[in-house]
Amino acid sequence: MIATLRMCLRVVVMTFTLMANVEVVQAAGSLAIGTCGAYGYAYDHAQLASAQAAAKSKCTGDCTTVEVRKHCAALAVDVQNACGPFGYAVSKKLGAAQNEALSHCYKHGGKDCMIRAWLCDVKG
Repeated sequence: MIATLRMCLRVVVMTFTLMANVEVVQAAGSLAIGTCGAYGYAYDHAQLASAQAAAKSKCTGDCTTVEVRKHCAALAVDVQNACGPFGYAVSKKLGAAQNEALSHCYKHGGKDCMIRAWLCDVKG
């Protein structure tokens, strides 16, 4: 009986010791959006600033970034006029982000909107 209690105590102590050594990973993603359908994206970066820089480096022109943590993002553009209407969205589910991005593109006057880019940051 005492041996069993000692064994249980050892297991509990080892479990807490292992849990104390686990690092919490804070990851981030970013979607960069520019003019005329330009975009860039980055995901699962250690810091938001790193994700934003990586996304901007893939986007041509003057691009703004959208934070993506444990979410998905999508960008929709009008394929008949890439320099015209566009929409973007961030949501917990990819399908919802894509639908909302398309909806925004059409609301801004798009006639033939399609998803140009999407990403999901699962570690954030």
